[in-house]
Amino acid sequence: MEKQILYQGKTVNYKVEGSGPALVLLHGFLENLHIWDDFSSALSKLNKVISVDLPGFGKTDVFSENHTMEFMADVVNAVIERENVEYCLLTGHSMGGYVSLSFAGKYGKKLKGLVLFHSHAAGETEESRENRNRTIEIVKKDHIGFISNFIPLLFAEENVKKFPEKIEELKKMAVKTQKEGVIAALAGMRDRKDMQGLLSEVNFPVLFIVGKKDSRIPMEKIKEQIFLPKHSEALILENTGHMGFIEARKETLRTLSHFGVKWF
Repeated sequence: MEKQILYQGKTVNYKVEGSGPALVLLHGFLENLHIWDDFSSALSKLNKVISVDLPGFGKTDVFSENHTMEFMADVVNAVIERENVEYCLLTGHSMGGYVSLSFAGKYGKKLKGLVLFHSHAAGETEESRENRNRTIEIVKKDHIGFISNFIPLLFAEENVKKFPEKIEELKKMAVKTQKEGVIAALAGMRDRKDMQGLLSEVNFPVLFIVGKKDSRIPMEKIKEQIFLPKHSEALILENTGHMGFIEARKETLRTLSHFGVKWF
């Protein structure tokens, strides 16, 4: 069931399924909560699953010109509080992982575990910040064209032909996003902090889900981070890019389900 809350006078949309220990699912850039529909349906048999439309995406309003990862974490916390959730397992895909890390930094006592689903804790480099700024200018001029070109690049090359219908679904989902929401997210990712120090300090388990053919976040970038937490687990996926919940559905769903059961 989809629900809404008011936060700072604007609407935040989220979905709740099932009952039991809480699993919170955060989508990535150019996505919304519906990327998790398949997973939330399966996971809700044992858990209360909360999927959130992050600011500027889906049915959640745009709040400002820059949606920082810390601000998005505050929004997620507001949803969790509304649902009277004391503890949860938090999963974030890509940008959602950045938000999850910020949540861990601010509200870590509420976490039973963290899943970085094709995401990582390193901060932006000077080059990547410049790339974010260039992308913002591209989006200002033609955000529909940007989305059409961007989505297929998220998949391993051999999977682009394998999942044409899914790619079209993602494009249709993404083009509904307001230009202002896309720009605010890019600005927030550009300005995000390095959270590797946090990973080495947390007392809850961390699961990394990594695609060997992820062109957005290469495995080499994540490999060293896997050794930072006190308890760390990793699923390394062959022939998978940035979209493991589609490219390797069975493996990622099974691993996420087992991780949730084990640590609650």
